[in-house]
Amino acid sequence: MKKIAFSGIQPSGVIHIGNYLGAINQWVENQDKFDNIFCVVDLHAITVPQNPKELKENTYLTAATYLAAGVDPKKSIIFVQSHVPAHSELAWILNTSSKLGELYRMTQFKSKTANAKKDSIGTGLLTYPTLMAADILLYNTNVVPVGNDQKQHVELTRDLAQRFNKTFGKTFVVPEPLIRKAGARIMGLDNPENKMSKSSTSENNYIAITDSPETIRKKIMRATTDSGKTIKFDPKRKGLYNLLTIYQIFSGKTEDQIEKHFAGSGYGDLKKELANLVIDKLSPIQEKINYYMKNKKLLDKILLEGAKKANKIAKKTMKNIKNKIGLIEQK
Repeated sequence: MKKIAFSGIQPSGVIHIGNYLGAINQWVENQDKFDNIFCVVDLHAITVPQNPKELKENTYLTAATYLAAGVDPKKSIIFVQSHVPAHSELAWILNTSSKLGELYRMTQFKSKTANAKKDSIGTGLLTYPTLMAADILLYNTNVVPVGNDQKQHVELTRDLAQRFNKTFGKTFVVPEPLIRKAGARIMGLDNPENKMSKSSTSENNYIAITDSPETIRKKIMRATTDSGKTIKFDPKRKGLYNLLTIYQIFSGKTEDQIEKHFAGSGYGDLKKELANLVIDKLSPIQEKINYYMKNKKLLDKILLEGAKKANKIAKKTMKNIKNKIGLIEQK
């Protein structure tokens, strides 16, 4: 039997090439290797305030992007998180066994609340990892394709699964993170010290999947590099390294091939070629996104079928969990 893979992306704001290269592209590459469950995690999105109209549109856009990028609903389950009530139900159960200390130690929680007053911090930001754990554990997940920044959350999921298993007997599969070697973390174009982020205040930080060719070209040409001249894969030269990493994943070439290709060339040559490559790779995806966004009834149908499959698995898992912890099953 194939191993089960689960992953998801929040429908909050734009989906950028960091999401695509670090997650969605990896899902598609491994689509025949695993039994895949891919979720649009809308409940995670509301841990911070959202415009209701925009959230609905972004939920459709995220699902459309999955499909446009090559996720096949005949091979993978695609659904919206809130369409499977067991995610919230299991999250509450896991909340009761999680510890404040381990939640406060989450790096993302600390970074998102660093400048906030303690009394104003939303509870959802703190318990975000237990909802993510529920997402994963509901489906007997073996592997979780994530970026480096989410590895800590998968480690907490493992801890919660092992804690539950020790208390109530073997119940959950203990998952493993699946992190790609190249592109696990795409950095901001304007600041390669930090991860590319949809929440960045500068649009020059990221390339959105839906950006026009002109916008893509402009952002890449403005990307931060250094004062060097040779084009080499050197992690210490963060701006250049980031651009080369993006080039490597989009092109499928090795580091040696890329360095030989750009031998004697300057940064301007790299940026121009990278812009053309990104535009060429994103163009067919953008066309398919537009198709799905104009055919939301088709999206609804695909998401409904996915939710039916997900609910079937989740209900079976919850029945076992409730029996283990002593909750009376509704007759």
